Amino acid sequence: MIPKLVSMIVLGIIDVYVLVIVVYCILTWFPDGNEKLVQVRDVLGKMCEPYLKLFRKIIPAVGGFDFSPIVAILVLQLIARLLF
Repeated sequence: MIPKLVSMIVLGIIDVYVLVIVVYCILTWFPDGNEKLVQVRDVLGKMCEPYLKLFRKIIPAVGGFDFSPIVAILVLQLIARLLF
C-alpha cells in the first residue's frame, strides 16, 4: 500500500514539474510588457533553470531554438517509466 502511494506521489510531482517546464517555455516567448507575466516567468524560471542548465551544457541551441526543455521532459518521462 505504501509503495503504491509513494509511486503515485512521485509520478504526480514529475507530471507537475513537466507542466511547469512547458508553461515556463511558453512564457519565455512573450515580451516583458506585462509585469505580472514577468513575475510568473521569473518564479517558474527559478524552478526550471537549474534543471534545464544541465541539458544546455550538453545540447547547444540550433538556429536559435533551444532543445533542452524537450530533452529535459523526455528524461523526466523516462525516469518515471523506469521507476514505476
